[in-house]
Amino acid sequence: MRQVFGYAEQPNFPPRFNVAPTQPVPVIIIENGVRHFRLMRWGFLPGFAKDPKAFPLIVNARIEGVAEKASFRAAMKRRRCLVIADGFYEWRKDPSAKRGAPRRPYLIRRANGEPMGFAGLCETYMDNTGGEIDTACILVRPANRLIGAIHDRMPAILDRSLFSAWLDCDTVGPEEALALLSPTPEEALEMIEIGPRVNSFANDDADIQAPAPAGAAETGTQLDLALPAPAVPRRA
Repeated sequence: MRQVFGYAEQPNFPPRFNVAPTQPVPVIIIENGVRHFRLMRWGFLPGFAKDPKAFPLIVNARIEGVAEKASFRAAMKRRRCLVIADGFYEWRKDPSAKRGAPRRPYLIRRANGEPMGFAGLCETYMDNTGGEIDTACILVRPANRLIGAIHDRMPAILDRSLFSAWLDCDTVGPEEALALLSPTPEEALEMIEIGPRVNSFANDDADIQAPAPAGAAETGTQLDLALPAPAVPRRA
């Protein structure tokens, strides 16, 4: 991770396999031209929020219009970040399954095994007692054809060569930064059906990423790419 993202710290942060909203996520920010590793709450809180418990949990933000929306406008100008992960999970509703049947989970990761840098926004929220909490969200864009088989949105995954430009809030403006978020090529990713243990975030071990048993799994390009899409991404 340090080699790919170039941060200065050597954090003793354990591997995580099932990170849920409101939990800490590893984030890369830049200060005085130097990249730093930080842990932030996955759930963005804009400065104008009165009561964090009553404010809707923002784990994802659509790239369409994000630079103009009040919740994200300041962060798009001054507080862009990278949320780093090895992959993310998504769930597919099987059209042939009975009503109420559980959705089938998939692990999506880079085909070459490298970690991913999701375009993100961060904000330090201060409550009325002076307490501070660092929060972050992931930007999402229309899915490419591979992910479109199970969902209509996907994280905005930045190419490694674009990390510096995305993080550079001094010379790269919001619109120019959004132009960096081009679709991820289908061949750059792989999608693997996994078992249902991922459905509970209490399960946080490498075994949840094991492929589903033979006969139950459908992988990558074998999916029917015309399937309708279910709800928003929920875990990383």
